[in-house]
Amino acid sequence: MFYGILIRMFFYDTDKHNVPHIHADYQGEVAVYSIQDGTVLAGKLPPKKHKLVVAWIAIHEDDLLADWALAVNGKKPFPIRGLDQ
Repeated sequence: MFYGILIRMFFYDTDKHNVPHIHADYQGEVAVYSIQDGTVLAGKLPPKKHKLVVAWIAIHEDDLLADWALAVNGKKPFPIRGLDQ
């Protein structure tokens, strides 16, 4: 979580989103972002929060992909720092 944005990784919903992705939730609005390129797969966030999430994904892409690989193999992913830490 950073700047009020809650980040979640639901790796079992690959039927809906066929790529490694995260869910970003801000005050009841949810967007799903591709980890590999930061594109929005579904939903939307306010523009300023969207920019923060895209920047965070770019900074932590390798960590996010590593966590995705751990999670889909039944292992616990590591926490990733937010932008405000």
